[in-house]
Amino acid sequence: MNDPGSNADESAERGRSLLDRLGSVPFSRWHMKARIIMGSATFFDAFDALSLAFVLPVLKDLWSLTPGQIGMLISSGYLGQFLGALAFGSLAERLGRVRSASLAVALMSVMGLICILSGRYEMLLVCRFIQGIGVGGEVPVAAAYINEISPTKARGRFFMLYEMIFPIGLMVTGQLGAWLVPSAGWQSMFLVGGIPGILIAILIVRLPESPRWLIGRGRLDEAERVIEKLEASTPERNSATPPLTPATPLAPAGIQTGWRELFSRTYRHRTLVVWGLWFCTYLVANGLNNWLPTLYKTVYHLDLKTALHAASMTNVLQVIATLACALMVDRWGRRNWASACYVGAGVLFALLAWFGTDSVVRVGIFATLAYGVLGSTNVLLYLYTPEVYPTRMRAVGTGLATAWLRLGSSAGPALVASCVVFGGVSAVFWLFAIVCAIALVISRFMIETRQRTLEEIAP
Repeated sequence: MNDPGSNADESAERGRSLLDRLGSVPFSRWHMKARIIMGSATFFDAFDALSLAFVLPVLKDLWSLTPGQIGMLISSGYLGQFLGALAFGSLAERLGRVRSASLAVALMSVMGLICILSGRYEMLLVCRFIQGIGVGGEVPVAAAYINEISPTKARGRFFMLYEMIFPIGLMVTGQLGAWLVPSAGWQSMFLVGGIPGILIAILIVRLPESPRWLIGRGRLDEAERVIEKLEASTPERNSATPPLTPATPLAPAGIQTGWRELFSRTYRHRTLVVWGLWFCTYLVANGLNNWLPTLYKTVYHLDLKTALHAASMTNVLQVIATLACALMVDRWGRRNWASACYVGAGVLFALLAWFGTDSVVRVGIFATLAYGVLGSTNVLLYLYTPEVYPTRMRAVGTGLATAWLRLGSSAGPALVASCVVFGGVSAVFWLFAIVCAIALVISRFMIETRQRTLEEIAP
C-alpha cells in the first residue's frame, strides 16, 4: 500500500526540481513571445486607462460638463478598476493567470467600443465604470504571470523591460490623442483602443499557463510540459542561477489560501507597505496625468492641440526613467530606487509650489520632470508587489494592492479639483509634495528582493 506521506514528499521534490529548472533557463524566444503578447495587452490597458484624459477637454465644451462631473467621469473608471483588481485577482488564483487575463482584456476592449455609442454624460459614466473593471483586472494578473516566468537572476530587468510597455502605452496615448482627437473626434480614441484589444485577448488564450501556478495546484505533469517547451527554446541552461536549497520551504501542492493570509504575521507588514505605496504613488501620478490637459486648457488658456501635446510630455519622460530603472534596478535594489524617486519628485513639486505657478512654462517644466522621476516607481511597484507574495496568493495579493492604486487614482482628481477651487494651482503641487514625503517614509520599510528566488522571498 502506498504511503501518503511518501507520495507527498515525492511530489514536493518533483515540484522543487521543476522550479529549479524553471529558474535556470536564461532569457529565450519563449520568454519573448509571452512578454510581447502579454505586453500588448498591458499597452492597450494603459491606452484605455488614459484615453479619457484626452477626450475630456472636448466633452467639457460639447456636453457643458462641470468640474464635478469631470471628476466623476475620471473617478468612475477608477472605481471600476478597483473592483476589477479584486475580482480578477481572485479569479486568477482559481482559473489561472492566462484565462483570467484574457477575460479582462476582452471586457475592457468590448466596453471601449461601446463607449463610442455614448451620446450623453450618464451613459459614458456607466460605460467607463464597466470598462474599468477589465482595465483593473488585466494589469495585476499580467504582472503575476510575467513575474512567475521571469529568470531569477535578471528578474528586475526582465520584468521592467516588459512593464515599459505601460508607460509607452501612456506616451502613445498622449501623442496620438493630441493629434487624433482634434482631427477625428473624441470617439476615435475608444475605437483605436477597442479593436486591437479583442484580437490580443484571443492571443493570450493561446499562451502557456504559468508553471508556478500549475505546480501550486498540484498539476505537475502540465507544468513539466510547459517547462520542457521553455527549455527547448534555448540551447543551454543558466548555470549561474542557484537552485532552491532543501531549506527553502515550499507550500504543499494544492493548498490555497484566501485574502486573510495577507494579514498573517509573515505578510502583514508587506501588505501594509505596498498598499500605502500604491495609494500615495498613484494619487500623485494619476491626479497629475488626468488633470494636466484640462488644467493647461482651462487655467492657462492653451488651445486644445497645444494643451494635449504639453500634457503628453510627462509620459515621454516616464518612458526614459523606466528604461533607466530597468537597467539599474537589479544593482540598486527596489527600495533604494523607490526612495530616490520619491525624494526627487517631492522636491520638484515643492519647488514649483514655492516659486509660484503663474507661468505655464514653469509649470510645464517642473510638473513634467516630477512626473518623469516618479513614473518609474509607478512601474516598479508592479515588479515589487508580486515578488513579496507566494504563488498561492500572488495574484490576489497583487490585485488587492492595485485596488489601492484605484482608490488613490480616484481620490487624486477630486483632491486636485478641490485644491484648484480653494487654493489655486500652487496648492495642488504642495499636496503632491506632501504625499511624496509620506511615500518616502513608507518606502524605507520595503524588504529588498533583488537576486532572490520568489520561493525564498515568500515561502
